[in-house]
Amino acid sequence: MKHLKDFANCYGVFAFVVLCNGYWLFRGLNGEGYSLHLLWAMPLLLLGVWDLLQERHTLMRNYPLLGHIRWLFEESRPYLRQYIVEGNLSGRPFNRHQRSLVYQRAKNVVDAQPLGTELDVYDDSYEFMNNSIGAGRIEASDLRTTVGSRQCDRPYNASLLNISAMSFGALGHRAIEALNMGAARGNFYHDTGEGGISRYHRNHGGDLVWEIGTGYFGCRDKQGRFDVAQFEDQARSDQVKMVEIKLSQGAKPGHGGVLPGAKVTPEIAAARHIPAARDCISPPAHSAFSSPLELLDFAALLRERSGGKPVGIKLCVGLPWELLSICKAMLESGIRLDYIVVDGSEGGTGAAPEEFSDHVGMPLRDGLVMVRNALVGTGLRKEVHIAASGKIHSAFTMAANLALGADWCNAARPFMFALGCVQSKNCHTDRCPTGVATQDLKRQRGLVVVDKAERVTHFHHNTLKRLGELVGAAGLAHPSELRPHHLYHRQGPNALANMEKIKDFLAPNILLDDPDSTPYGEWWAAARTDTFKPDFETGPSHHRS
Repeated sequence: MKHLKDFANCYGVFAFVVLCNGYWLFRGLNGEGYSLHLLWAMPLLLLGVWDLLQERHTLMRNYPLLGHIRWLFEESRPYLRQYIVEGNLSGRPFNRHQRSLVYQRAKNVVDAQPLGTELDVYDDSYEFMNNSIGAGRIEASDLRTTVGSRQCDRPYNASLLNISAMSFGALGHRAIEALNMGAARGNFYHDTGEGGISRYHRNHGGDLVWEIGTGYFGCRDKQGRFDVAQFEDQARSDQVKMVEIKLSQGAKPGHGGVLPGAKVTPEIAAARHIPAARDCISPPAHSAFSSPLELLDFAALLRERSGGKPVGIKLCVGLPWELLSICKAMLESGIRLDYIVVDGSEGGTGAAPEEFSDHVGMPLRDGLVMVRNALVGTGLRKEVHIAASGKIHSAFTMAANLALGADWCNAARPFMFALGCVQSKNCHTDRCPTGVATQDLKRQRGLVVVDKAERVTHFHHNTLKRLGELVGAAGLAHPSELRPHHLYHRQGPNALANMEKIKDFLAPNILLDDPDSTPYGEWWAAARTDTFKPDFETGPSHHRS
């Protein structure tokens, strides 16, 4: 009886299909006509036979036909979860509540929330800002900051919200064009990503920040080394407002990357100055410099050859002494970076190995506070601006990062949502269903540039409008007045603390005057200007015995 039950469980469905085929074939051979049922039964029979004979999938070999149900649900799981099972606050990396907010603001429809918040205001993750009796309102057009040290001849007046780095190659040409058109209409900047400046970045004249990565795309020789003449030729364009040296990115810090040759179209090759149809390699580290002092010399060269435009770095903060060594090098050399973009390890549009996405690099807020402390503690903060980049989708997420030390914010995925992205997580497969992150022209057809550019502009404007209202509600005249004590974080159902009490914020010049009184003392002592390597072998206070 047990063997019969096991047979039924494993082969019952297949046996039923065999019997159905046999019955209808028998009737056909006896002159009663072949049944239309064979149109579905015969393919199922052939599939079941293939299941029995194939050697790759144990489940289908042991459960012919029936095993496919498992694969059907496996394939359907992300869609069932996102559209049926998932709650408004449970999705990752952006939940439905967050995505809906972006969609509403991009479409310029009502984003008011009736009947109160869905958030648990007594949960440990809940944060808020306190309002003031002397509340006011700030116009969105006033929410800007001027970037550029005294060594910069052409400072840039940047919006407090801009499009973060997304390369042509990672995104399709229609997405790039829509983003740049939206930036031009809204008077904010569009970071090129490390893939160079394509003609789609130039078509509509939106402000550009040119990101220079380890592959030096758009300014490289045939060996992949930095080419200063090619750089100068493009960097002096009036459309390029700032230059950004990418040291690492939040999605995969320290990893580098490969764009397979099959995806390197002639247009992508032209933008990157690489051969078409051949693998495009981004090394893990730069070849133009190998020490903090050399990095600053490189930055000074880019500033000079760009015509005096602001030059900064972007990094996902990792080893603390490396950040401090850059600050030491600025003090020693006299060369200043104009800004630092802090990218959070929360990741972004770039696909990455799971270990890098999940476990490498500092999350945005930790990295942001560390960069703020490094600059304040060395007396450099007044000259070097800070930008925050990582899961910024609303006025409150902007305000929170501004309170912790940022001067402005960049966003990538929310601007993708504004273009129509539905978070299908197919960015790396070239099968993006909305035509945003693909080079497939058939899929890109659905993305209408003029319509989506308008949504990009709306999202930017409506988010800054809410930021002005939020900052005004706190009784402040500008977001630059936000400080850590304005941001509260719940520490259990019966306890609250503002960020000034939760995180360590260094006093001005303390790393110069008394570094050992800070948590950064050992890192500061280990930081060198002639190398990124520290003065200790295995890390402070962790020497092996």
